[in-house]
Amino acid sequence: MADTKENILHTALHLFARDGYEAVSVSAIAGELGMTKGALYKHYKNKKDIFDNIVERIYQIDIERAKKYEVPEETFDKSPSTYRNTTVDKIKVFIEAQFRFWTEDEFASNFRKMLTLEQYRNPEIMELYQKCLVSGPVSYMEDLFRELIEQGIWNKSSPKQLALEFYAPFYLLVSMSDTMPDKKEAAKLLAAHIEWSIEKNAAPQKQKEYEQWKK
Repeated sequence: MADTKENILHTALHLFARDGYEAVSVSAIAGELGMTKGALYKHYKNKKDIFDNIVERIYQIDIERAKKYEVPEETFDKSPSTYRNTTVDKIKVFIEAQFRFWTEDEFASNFRKMLTLEQYRNPEIMELYQKCLVSGPVSYMEDLFRELIEQGIWNKSSPKQLALEFYAPFYLLVSMSDTMPDKKEAAKLLAAHIEWSIEKNAAPQKQKEYEQWKK
C-alpha cells in the first residue's frame, strides 16, 4: 500500500507541474496510474488531500535537510540560539545543497514548477510560493545575516539588503536552470556568487578563518 500511495503522490505532482493543479482531475491522476478513481480514493480522500500530503512531504524534507546541514529548522522567534550558532561555512554548504535540491531533485523541482504555474490562480498556492521560494527564504537569510553582524562575523550593513542581494541570484539561477542543458553550470555560478558574497561581507579576521576552512 505504501508504494501505491507514493506512486499516486509522485504522479499527481508530475501532472500538477505539467498542467497546473486546477487543470488536473482525480480521474486524470487515476488514468495516468492505470487505476480507477475508486481505487485511488482508498488512499486519498480527494485531490486536495493529495495536495496537502505533497506540501507536508516538502516541509518534512526541509526539516530533515536543515538538521543534516546543521542550520536552523524554525523561525528566529522560535529558536534564536540556532541562528546565533550557525557559521558561515554551514550556511554556504546548506545554500549550495538547497540549490541542487530545487533544481535536480524531481519531487522538489515539480513542486516548484507547480507553485510557479498556479501562484496567480490560487491564493493558497501564492502563499506557499512566497513561503517556500521568495519571501520565506529572504526572511530566513535576513535573520542569519543579522546574527552574523551582531557577532562581528559579518561587516555592519543592512541585514535585509544583504538578504536580498544574496538570495536574488539564487532565485534567478534556479529559474535559469530549467532551460540549461547542464544544471551543474548553474550550480557553479551560484558557488561563485556565494564566494563573492563572503569575500565582500565577512569581517577581516573571519575572512582569514574562512580561507583556512576552505583549505
